[in-house]
Amino acid sequence: MDGVVDESNNGTLNITSGDIAGDNLVKSGIPGEVLVWHDILYDGPRKPGWPDEKTLEDRALFLEQTTGGGLKKDFILETLRTQYRTLADANQYRQIILWFDACLFDQSMLVHLLACMALGNIKQVELLCVDAFPGIAPYNGIGQLQPFELASVYDQRRWVTDAQFRFAEIVDLSFARQDVERFSELASRVDAPLPWIPAAVTRWLQEQPDEVTGLGRLESLALAAIRSGCETPGEIFKAVASADTPPQYWGDITLWAKINSLSNRNIPLVRIEGPGPRLPQWPGLADLKKFRITRL
Repeated sequence: MDGVVDESNNGTLNITSGDIAGDNLVKSGIPGEVLVWHDILYDGPRKPGWPDEKTLEDRALFLEQTTGGGLKKDFILETLRTQYRTLADANQYRQIILWFDACLFDQSMLVHLLACMALGNIKQVELLCVDAFPGIAPYNGIGQLQPFELASVYDQRRWVTDAQFRFAEIVDLSFARQDVERFSELASRVDAPLPWIPAAVTRWLQEQPDEVTGLGRLESLALAAIRSGCETPGEIFKAVASADTPPQYWGDITLWAKINSLSNRNIPLVRIEGPGPRLPQWPGLADLKKFRITRL
C-alpha cells in the first residue's frame, strides 16, 4: 500500500473473515477497502499476538495439511505475510471496522487481530459482531447477508474499548496455548468484555475428545448422520448442519476432515469409498458426488 490511503474510500479499512462476506461488503456501498483475513486461529501451532517468521512458516505448513494439499505452503505463507503487512500499516487509516460473527472461527480471529492491534498501538477500531438478523433462521453469520443487508447494520458498529483490547489479549493467549483450564474459566464468564467469547470457547471445549467415545462434537454429529443412513457428503453435511446449534463455526472442508478422521482411527468407525481413500479437503481435488461413506 506504500503508505498511501485512498481518500475516495474515506481512509477506512474493513476487515472480515470470509470471502463471501468480503465480496458482499465490496458490493454494499459501505466506504473503505476490504481485507478478508485467512487463517484458522482456534487450531494449530502459533504464538499469541504478532507472529514471527517461524510461526508464519509453521502455520503455512499446518494450513497446507488442513486443506489436504489443496493449498500449497508457499502460497499460504505469502498470503499470511501480506495480510500481516497490511495490518502493520493500519495506522495510516483513520478508521478500521471489524466485521465478525459470534462463532468460534470468527471469535478466535477477532481476539487475535485485536491483540495484534494492541501491540501495534492501533486503536481507531470499531466492531460489528452481528449475532442475529431479522428473518434469517438459523442465523450463522454475516456470510448469509446480502449487500443491502450488510449496509443496514453499518450504524450498529461500536468503538473497541480498552477493556476489550485487554480481554482479547488474554483470550488470544489461551487459543495460542490451547489452554483447556483457562477456557473452562472463560466459558463461565457472565461479564465478558467481548460477550460472544464464552459461547465460542464452550464450543472449542466441546470439540475436544470425549473421555468415553474419544470424539469431539462435530465428529459425533457426523457419525450420527452416517449411522442414520446418510451416505453422500451432501447428505451428511445437510444432516449435521441441521443437528448443530448455531452459529456454525465450520464449513465443508472442516467436516470432510472430521469424517476422514473417523475412517483413520485405529479401529475405523466409517468406510470411505470413492476416487480416493479420503474426502478431498479442498474444492477441485476430487468429485464429491463419487464418494460414499458407510458405518462400520
